[in-house]
Amino acid sequence: MADSKLHSLFYTLLLAAFVLNCHGQERKVHIVYMGERPQGDFPVASMHHSMLQNVLGSTLSAKESLVYSYGRSFNGFAAKLTDEEVAMFSEMEGVISVIPNHKLKIHTTRSWDFMGFSKGKLSSSQEGSVIIGLLDTGIWPESASFNDRGLSPPPAKWKGICTGANFTCNNKIIGARYYNSENIYEVTDFHSPRDSEGHGTHTSSTAAGREVPYASYYGLAEGTARGGVPNARIAMYKVCWSDGCATADILAAFDDAIADGVDIISVSLGSDFPFEYFEDPIAIGSFHAMKYGILTSNSAGNSGPDPYSVSNFAPWTLTVAASSIDRKFVAQAVLGNGITYPGLSINSFDLNGISYPLIWGGDAANYSAGANPDIARFCAADALNSYKVEGKIVLCESLLDGSDILAVNGLGTIMADSVFTDLAFSYPLPATLISKENGQDILDYIRSTEYPIATIMFGETWKDAMAPKVVSFSSRGPNPITVDILKPDITAPGVDILASWSPVAPPSLDPEDTRSVSFNIISGTSMSCPHASGSAAYVKAAHPNWSPSSIKSALMTTAYVMDSRKQEDLEFAYGSGHINPAQAIDPGLVYDATEVDYVNFLCKQGYNTTIIRQITGDNSSVCNSTEPGRAWDLNYPSFSLAIEDGQPIYGVFTRTVTNVGSPSSTYTVRPYMPASVSVDVEPQSLSFSAVGEQKSFTVKVTGPKIAQQPIMSGAIVWEDGVHQVRSPVVIYNILPGAVHSSDSMPQKNQKFKGPSMHTKNGILGRH
Repeated sequence: MADSKLHSLFYTLLLAAFVLNCHGQERKVHIVYMGERPQGDFPVASMHHSMLQNVLGSTLSAKESLVYSYGRSFNGFAAKLTDEEVAMFSEMEGVISVIPNHKLKIHTTRSWDFMGFSKGKLSSSQEGSVIIGLLDTGIWPESASFNDRGLSPPPAKWKGICTGANFTCNNKIIGARYYNSENIYEVTDFHSPRDSEGHGTHTSSTAAGREVPYASYYGLAEGTARGGVPNARIAMYKVCWSDGCATADILAAFDDAIADGVDIISVSLGSDFPFEYFEDPIAIGSFHAMKYGILTSNSAGNSGPDPYSVSNFAPWTLTVAASSIDRKFVAQAVLGNGITYPGLSINSFDLNGISYPLIWGGDAANYSAGANPDIARFCAADALNSYKVEGKIVLCESLLDGSDILAVNGLGTIMADSVFTDLAFSYPLPATLISKENGQDILDYIRSTEYPIATIMFGETWKDAMAPKVVSFSSRGPNPITVDILKPDITAPGVDILASWSPVAPPSLDPEDTRSVSFNIISGTSMSCPHASGSAAYVKAAHPNWSPSSIKSALMTTAYVMDSRKQEDLEFAYGSGHINPAQAIDPGLVYDATEVDYVNFLCKQGYNTTIIRQITGDNSSVCNSTEPGRAWDLNYPSFSLAIEDGQPIYGVFTRTVTNVGSPSSTYTVRPYMPASVSVDVEPQSLSFSAVGEQKSFTVKVTGPKIAQQPIMSGAIVWEDGVHQVRSPVVIYNILPGAVHSSDSMPQKNQKFKGPSMHTKNGILGRH
């Protein structure tokens, strides 16, 4: 008997070892990142092939393994590697990082007007000189938002191409590429830059869509839809498919977009987990874009309101939170007793005021399937008795996508759930989302009435007096990697945004919804990001020679000041404030930062001279010390002071501003902070005699010992009588030892990925 057990254990362990060995020998796509591309006409593809041949052992294996050779804008490649081969490349001289091929998530008739930007002041030719490259799910080229009437041919600087069957570019969409490193396609995926998800079409038209009158979603939000810069050009780099966005594809798209000649890169996607800067393909790609004078605009993520949840936090990028505009979509539930309950819903179904039988999900339990009222009240399809639900409006105690009710032949649903109180969703049937308290009232009505009835009214647009307010799902700071850099940088409209849509993509939460629309209303930091991208393109059109950091600074220092009473997490929610593109073209002063500034920053993050030289391609780059240091001297347009628990408030920041306003001007400083904090700025006035002249100043922040202090904030404002150049100053506590470590960061709460029922279309669960 003992021998039998020993043999059984032996074979179990042998099988486990075999499985693990097979798993280790399985080839998976990895990115081998090697920094800046070699100068001149160096054949990087040949070098990559030679490296693979040396590790894999044969020319044929190297050829079969290689997926991408990155060499147009930086140096690296993507290849199918075993765990052993990954380890070999990781130890190889010249390799900075080897990154698994993760799958990332993709994170208007009113929004631009709400920002006071009804129409830009620039000419069509100025706007038309700017090219916005978007990394997304593709684009629907036949959409009215992308017509090219009156547009000249693409700018001479453009070097991109248009690829894919049954896809045609024009003078609006001037380039389109697609990438699929895993070579996996779902039935709904187009093998071209064409969009089957809707997300990329929506973001593209938000940033730079042409004016389209009478746009609406089934009559809701009707008006003229347009992007921020309607005459700017669009280049689409399709990196996202129905199963997500592969990091190898993202880096390939950056490589092409930089070399193609785009001016702004818009990236509405990201990871749920914070990676170090040069293990993150978006941080890598955007760093090299910065070197070529291109600003990358990123979504902050949809993992809020948890702290430390912000993604895309590299200091050389613009990180955008999402906030509301002054409208919300409401669908009212009217009971047979005449009482009306307003709910949030983009309800496109009109029941004409006719009432139908109303049933609580718990009263329709499918006992044969093992359900009971406590299970059925949440209205999962297999928990409901279709005989009892058919033709009725169902009261459910959870947020659903509507498909469960349709599956059991229900007519509509009233959902009582307080998980979301600041945005609305579209559903494939008459539906509305009410509070839990109102849900209890409706349940009381059902229980006290012999024949309960109700109707759900067609959607309405109500004024939202609380706007702008950062929405609950928008990811929050602090910065999970570098506490001295405030993230997000800014907030922009990202709630209930109407924009163009792919007609083959589902128009509601239900991925099986077969209706077809040309415009859709969705929410996410994916929607706020292209508002910032369009705004950045507008500034770039006005100032073609400005650096990425100058454009970013202009957007941050001219932002509308948010009402701190609405947001307990303050700048961790909205950064410098709400984007104001009209003012951003005349900021007065800018905080410019060059590659050298970021190199100094990276040295203080612990990167050594060898790695820095590989990243920059410049052998003169030197880290005088690899000891971690504070990033207080990075020329950033905001100030972040993280204090370890029990320590006194103390920080000294150095900054340099460049005059981009009147040639002859004098700015005086006006700091304001909580009473317990002292802020000393030296000098207190800055005089300029020429455009482009630079002046430096220091900011010393001091105060008492603090512990367990949530964020408190103020600002430093430079004024010349015309301009107000405002930079927020935030102070908060961190755990001892956390200045240079993310180990003490609270673990991310993974509960918000969605709603999980709608990760396919990316209305939220992505960026």
